[in-house]
Amino acid sequence: MKALQLHRWDITTAEARKIQLRLRDRLECTDRLPKIRRVAGADVALSLSGPRSWETRKGLAIAGVVVYRFPEMEEIERASATLPLTFPYVPGLLSFREIPALLTAFERLRNVPDLIFCDGQGYAHPLRFGLACHLGVLLECPSVGVAKSILIGKYREPGRRAGSAVPLLDPDSGETLGAILRTADGVRPVYVSHGHRISLARAVELTMLVSDGYRIPLPTRAADHFVGAIRRGLPSRGPVSKRGARASH
Repeated sequence: MKALQLHRWDITTAEARKIQLRLRDRLECTDRLPKIRRVAGADVALSLSGPRSWETRKGLAIAGVVVYRFPEMEEIERASATLPLTFPYVPGLLSFREIPALLTAFERLRNVPDLIFCDGQGYAHPLRFGLACHLGVLLECPSVGVAKSILIGKYREPGRRAGSAVPLLDPDSGETLGAILRTADGVRPVYVSHGHRISLARAVELTMLVSDGYRIPLPTRAADHFVGAIRRGLPSRGPVSKRGARASH
């Protein structure tokens, strides 16, 4: 799976923000989905070293991608890549820290996904161009951001039942940035926003279709476990769960 070469990665933070604004013009926020036969979850773990290592370039980015047959949600492939960090931690610029390793992992796939679920923000970003948007544009693939925490916006609590969702709104303009989605009964919600070539409504619908009774949807949860195992030096243990698993917080 090849990525477009739309910019360099050895850049300053000021240049990174300019790139976000430029690439945002390529973002498609309406449905342009093929028939979905395969979906992927993508995540990155960091192995850091040295003082104030979180803020520096000292360390490694460990990217993992897990591909499933859809709608059966049977795992068919996983790929990983470990690269040295080349960009510091800067709020709002996470994609420049993590995407180089993700692109290498996606290049190693034999089964190209029709939709990517990212552990991170999509449109719900100060510049409306989070990691899921950036990755989707570079790979020319529909993408969804499913984040564990909020970056920007305000909302009211959704209902307690699985599938309950409320809008995530810009506190100043009132623009809808994403959705607060309860993926299982009684669990804490996740923060869903569209990435590329997909509407918010479809992103929410598909996030529920790949959820299996846990708070974090199966694709991104599996990718998180995958990169965590690599970081700990452990072998991957295969699929995280099957459908019908009990809910967990």
